[in-house]
Order: sequence, then C-alpha cells, then structure tokens
Amino acid sequence: MAKKRKEKEEEEELDFKKPKFDREKFIKTEKQKVKITLLSFIFGIAISFISFGFWILLRGNDFRWELVLLFGVFTAAWLRYIFQKLNIDLTNLGRKGMFTSYAIYFFSWLLVLIVLVNPPFYDDESPKIDLISLPAAQELGGTVKIIAKITDNVGIDTIDFTLYYPNGDSLIINDYTFENNIFTFIYQNNENIIGNFNYKLIATDMSGLESNEDLGKGSFEYNNDTIKLADPSNGEDVKYVTDIIFDLIYDFDRVYYTVENGSEINITKKDNFYETNPVYRGWIIKNNASIRVYAEVIHYFENLNTNFNNTIIDNSVYHFNVIEDQQIGTQEPPEIELPKPKIVQVPGFELIIFVISMILLVIILKIRRKN
Repeated sequence: MAKKRKEKEEEEELDFKKPKFDREKFIKTEKQKVKITLLSFIFGIAISFISFGFWILLRGNDFRWELVLLFGVFTAAWLRYIFQKLNIDLTNLGRKGMFTSYAIYFFSWLLVLIVLVNPPFYDDESPKIDLISLPAAQELGGTVKIIAKITDNVGIDTIDFTLYYPNGDSLIINDYTFENNIFTFIYQNNENIIGNFNYKLIATDMSGLESNEDLGKGSFEYNNDTIKLADPSNGEDVKYVTDIIFDLIYDFDRVYYTVENGSEINITKKDNFYETNPVYRGWIIKNNASIRVYAEVIHYFENLNTNFNNTIIDNSVYHFNVIEDQQIGTQEPPEIELPKPKIVQVPGFELIIFVISMILLVIILKIRRKN
C-alpha cells in the first residue's frame, strides 16, 4: 500500500511543469519601478522648492509649519496623475508599490525642505536673549551684574547696550564682555546714584536680524534700604528666644549674617520677612554682638551648568547686647536649599511634524483605497 502511494506521489511530481520565465516582461516591470522611484524623488524635490517659497511668504504666521506641511502632504495626490500622463503602467505596481512611491516623495520633500529653511540657505530667526540683573536691588558700594544668554542659529554680529540713569540720561556701554554666548556687564556706581536704572540690549546676527523689541530690556535700583532691621531696634538686649527680623525689598536666594567671630548664619524666610535668633552657634553669651547682613542672588540659565551670582552687603552694622543665657549659641544654623541648574528637554519639533504627516498620509491612502 505504501509502495502504491509513493508511486502516485512520484507521478504527481513528474506532472509539475516549471513556468516559463518572461524575461522581457520582467525587465519592463523593473524599468517601470525604477522610473516610478526616480519620478517620486524628483517630484518631492520640486515640491520642496515650492514649499520653500510658501515658507518665505508665510513668515510671521503662527501656523507656518502646519500650512506648509498640509501643502506637502496633499500634493502627494498628484503623483498618480503624473504617472498616468507619462503612460506608466501601474497595474503591476500594487498598493504596496504605490505606498512606496508616496513614501519616497514625502521623505525627499521633507528632507530637502528642512535643509532649505535652515542656514546657510535661509535664516529668519532673530537672536534670542535671556536677561537678568544680579541683583535687582543693591545698596551703595555694591555692584550690579547684567548677565544675558544670547543665542542665534548663525551667530551674533553686533551687540548694542544702553544704560538709562534715574535722571533720564543715557550712556552707550562698550566695556562689556561676550564669550560663549554670555554677555556680562558690571556696573560699579562710583557716583553713588540712588534710584531706578533701566537698560536695553539689542543683538544683531550675521544675517542682519535684530532681537525682538520686547527682549533685552531690564532694570535695577540702588537703595540704602535694600536690607534693613525691622525688629528689635539696633542696640537692644536679646535673649536666645528673641526673634531678630530683617526686611528685604526682594526675595533673595540666600540671606545670611556674620558675627564678630566670623561665623556665617543663614536667615530663614518667614512670611514676608527673614528671621533669626541668638540660639545658633556663633553667638556668644554676655557679648555685645556686631552683625552685618548679606543677601546673595544665584542664577542658572536653562541647560547651562554655570553659576552666576552676586551679593548685596548691608551698609549698616547692627549691635545687640546678648543677655546671659545657657541656650545662647547651642544650635546648628539652618540649612538653605540653593538654586540648581535648569535642565529642560525640548522635543524635536520636526519629529512631531513627521509623525503627524505620516498619520495624515495613511489617512489619505485609506480614503483613496475606499474610493
């Protein structure tokens, strides 16, 4: 029985005929595929140049990327029409082949367009300025640092910095530094001017584009009451439970004071004031303590691990008569958490556009397939 089954299988194998290979049809089909691929690529490049024209015309429009993207996606529908006009046979192409041609067009269009809308071919991005005054309020004898992070995609050409005095006079400043995208100017106030100062910084890039009018503006002030003693009065007796309260014009990152032995003691913020008391180490029993207060400002620019800081020194020296008490100077001074570098992860906008465009392309293909 097994022998008969084997003979039957051998007869069926002998009946199989190898199909004839149509060489001419194969070559013709492959040529058509190469031609479709080349046309899709060329069409994508051509549309990218047209899209680049729209990109320039839509400058300042909040939906520029979205409008250009929609133009590029919907223009893909012309591919089939072009193939038909050029008498290209699409019968052997199939859905998979047509999808490939759309993908080749889209990637070619997107790649060339991204190259065209960026330097060195095109630049419409003005310099970005992140500016701060360190500190915003200073006492006479101290300095104010004007620090700015200035970035641009083609590089900064010139910087114009103007300082406006409280009396309305202005001065063009040239003695600043600009290194590694960081602008620094230190104002000494040698004339001991009291009042509000304003300033304006304008950056121009290599393409001649200036920073936005709303950027690069700031102010600071000199005030002898930047730091002042609120309670108790200067020269009074203090116990270990006596709250010594200071009033500061602004919030600062670290407020501390020194006693005569050199110890630094942090002052903690409570409500709108800064409070301390003689219970902390550094205070001495039965001693006429002299205190000088300091306030420190610390700043980090986003994604830059560099500390920029400055200090306000109170011009007043405060004196207190420390009453004998065993609790004086027994506790550790409070710790204060200082600012840390700001790391911000920004998603690639081009990647988001690519994902959206692919979703739109799939939707269009599904609609065309149903029709």
